[in-house]
Amino acid sequence: MCVAEKKERRIVGMRLLKGGGERVEKLKSSRMKLWMIRATTTVLLWTCVVQMTTLGETWGPRVLKGWPACFSYTDSSASAIEDNVPAVPSTVLPPKRVYKNNGYMMVSCNGGLNQMRAAICDMVTIARYLNVTLIVPELDKTSFWADPSEFQDIFDVDHFITSLRDEVRILKELPPRLKQRVEMGMFYSMPPISWSDISYYHNQILPLIKKFKVVLLNRTDSRLANNGQPLEIQKLRCRVNFSALRFTSQIEELGKRVIKLLRQNGPFIVLHLRYEMDMLAFSGCTQGCNNEEADELTRMRYAYPWWKEKIINSDLKRKDGLCPLTPEETALTLRALDIDPNYQIYIAAGEIYGGDRRMANLAKAYPKLVRKETLLEPSDLRFFQNHSSQMAALDYLVSLESDIFIPTYDGNMAKVVEGHRRFLGFKQTILLDRRFLVDLIDQYTSGSLSWNEFSCAVKEAHANRKGQPVKRMVIPDRPKEEDYFYANPEECLQRPEDLLNST
Repeated sequence: MCVAEKKERRIVGMRLLKGGGERVEKLKSSRMKLWMIRATTTVLLWTCVVQMTTLGETWGPRVLKGWPACFSYTDSSASAIEDNVPAVPSTVLPPKRVYKNNGYMMVSCNGGLNQMRAAICDMVTIARYLNVTLIVPELDKTSFWADPSEFQDIFDVDHFITSLRDEVRILKELPPRLKQRVEMGMFYSMPPISWSDISYYHNQILPLIKKFKVVLLNRTDSRLANNGQPLEIQKLRCRVNFSALRFTSQIEELGKRVIKLLRQNGPFIVLHLRYEMDMLAFSGCTQGCNNEEADELTRMRYAYPWWKEKIINSDLKRKDGLCPLTPEETALTLRALDIDPNYQIYIAAGEIYGGDRRMANLAKAYPKLVRKETLLEPSDLRFFQNHSSQMAALDYLVSLESDIFIPTYDGNMAKVVEGHRRFLGFKQTILLDRRFLVDLIDQYTSGSLSWNEFSCAVKEAHANRKGQPVKRMVIPDRPKEEDYFYANPEECLQRPEDLLNST
């Protein structure tokens, strides 16, 4: 073969190779474009589906039912902690509320579980209406109970954050740059004025947040007024309390187990017997205590500088109805109210001061006294030991489910549970008139009243004190003496007659 012919064949071969390569490149390019079109289309379709589902969940119920379900009447027979089947996948969240962030608000709660619970509701509401970012509240670890629990040890923190994202932005911690500034002490700290209107926070607190970027509110109990607030303020307080503040799954499951054990043996009453050492020392109430016990309580009262009242006349305070009922007084009261002695009575309280000696009369009158410690194995409670707030959370759940709830003192747990039971359909809560009762008890024990006279008087006095729908009592300029918002959040309640009229 001649040289010219070979050269020509090489040139033709190279052209063929070049043409084939170009076709391969074009084929690859076409496939890549097709893949990108398919991927983009898939993403767009899923985005549309998620957005339409979210809008349907968010706006549909509001259009058809009015305010979100947490403000609707719930039948009293329904379980307060029963799992609800979600209408949409759990990954679908309410849309975030978009707003210009005015700064960051940190919160340091004080007091026991239920005092902190109400404070958290107030702080979320304040953060929402100041258009600031709220950092997950810090719980009290320095009070009498010295509970080291963090927020996430008691409440479902992820549910708390996500369920409120359409109202306020909540973070578990500050962004790194601001966190570093706080660690260096570059922030503003203050206690808000008690029982303040939302206007106080707009006019006094918001300018500080804008100036310092981060403000720590270091006392939070009773910092928002009970009354005179816009309706949307009151309803958001309820939404946080009844919907966003959900206990951890561990606490919820153990609470369900206690309730199941109680239900297996019939109806049960929860008696919030607030006769613990801290309450007696704080209040100065020593009725039924011996001299040694009275001295011990007095020493304890002086040991806590933030308990301002030191010199207390126990007898006068008791006659004014400002002392918790003793176990002995409680036994007489339950008998006078004709509470069936065969009922189980669950004691929702810590260690009763004076122990078995003080509980003897109550145990004799009502032999089916139980506590979480007697219903559960020690292994069930080992993670809760020395964590009083987690123990109180268990008592809270059981209290919501009881057939009757009876507090012997109107402390924070008594008030918050009372309000929650109203929300659950005005479940029966007997609100004892202690001032009236101690006078009747003294007359009965002195022989001035017969048992029938005593019992009739007790029942008559409490006929309208069973958690029925009532207006919240307002006392202008004396907020400590008026009805507490969380004990009767009437703006969020649907009365039974209103429910019947709407059907």
